[in-house]
Amino acid sequence: MVNRLEGKVALVSGAAQGMGAAHARAVVREGGQVVIGDILDEKGAALAKELGESAAFVHLDVISEDDWANGVATAVGTFGKLNVLVNNAGIVNFGFLENYSVDQWNTILGINLTGSFLGIKAARDELVRSAPASIVNISSTAGLTGSAGQHGYAASKFGVRGLTKSVAAELGGKNVRVNSVHPGTVKTPLTEGMDLSTLAAPIRRIAEADEVANLVVYLASDESSYSTGSEFVIDGGLVNCAGAVVDE
Repeated sequence: MVNRLEGKVALVSGAAQGMGAAHARAVVREGGQVVIGDILDEKGAALAKELGESAAFVHLDVISEDDWANGVATAVGTFGKLNVLVNNAGIVNFGFLENYSVDQWNTILGINLTGSFLGIKAARDELVRSAPASIVNISSTAGLTGSAGQHGYAASKFGVRGLTKSVAAELGGKNVRVNSVHPGTVKTPLTEGMDLSTLAAPIRRIAEADEVANLVVYLASDESSYSTGSEFVIDGGLVNCAGAVVDE
């Protein structure tokens, strides 16, 4: 299938590099148009230039309501509408309870969870106006299971999962679908330098960003027209096949 996103206009946060850049490229590759939102202005502008007339860049700090309003306005002003929102921007931090600070907690919840809420709130009217529309919230396997030393990350990603369901319930009647994507470890700048030697997924490697982008394309497209409020896990079998890894 080709041009699966023809006629679709997407706004992707955290899109200058990593998974977000893969999502942006996939939107254009499938015939859509994309607004690349990020605080990394040079990288974001370079990606928009690479993608050509089907892409635009906007400075987007996801904890800024003004930046979100500008991102939505850029999509409508440049491409005429907005019917896909991909809440991809996120950070990760670590620390055991005895040394994990309130500042670390507030920072990660602000970016990962409040940032997604602000994006949905800013885009809501245009998504309804341009329906059928789709919101894709990038959560994590950490939004399904706990992990020692990742309290803020797990809480934020569980929160994204819950936010997905409440917004899906509210906007379903307006033909706006909302789903969450739960990647395992993905090869991005965020995971550079991490020790992945103990990874025990049945598929014995980490994901490529393009593999996650393929799932985002499906959820952004009308192919997933009856899916909303759901979790889509893409982790090489790590969560659902725990303990089932066999070496032959």
